[in-house]
Amino acid sequence: MASINIEETKSQARALLNSRIKSVEELVQARQRVTDLKDQLAAAERDDKRAYVKATRDGWSPDELKKLGLEPAAAGRRRKTQAKTPASPNGTAPDADSADGETVQDH
Repeated sequence: MASINIEETKSQARALLNSRIKSVEELVQARQRVTDLKDQLAAAERDDKRAYVKATRDGWSPDELKKLGLEPAAAGRRRKTQAKTPASPNGTAPDADSADGETVQDH
C-alpha cells in the first residue's frame, strides 16, 4: 500500500476549498452589486419624483408633462398593484381551476 503524504493531501484539500471559496466570493460580489444598483435605483426614483413635483410647481400641468412623455413615475407602479388578483375572504387568492370560488380537490 502506498504511503500517504499529509502535506500533499492538505495542499490538495486547500486547492479544492479555494475553488469552492472562489465561487462563493463571486456570488457575494454579484449580490453586493445587485444591492448597490437597487440603492442607486431608489435614489434615482426619489430624484425623479422631486424633479416631477418641481416641474408641476414651476407651472407644468400633469397633462402637459404627459404629452411630453413625462408621466409621473408613481402612476405606473399604482397600475401594477391594482392589476393583482383580489384575495378571497379567507385571505387566499381564488383558485383558478374553480369557476365558483370553491376549492377543487384532487381524488
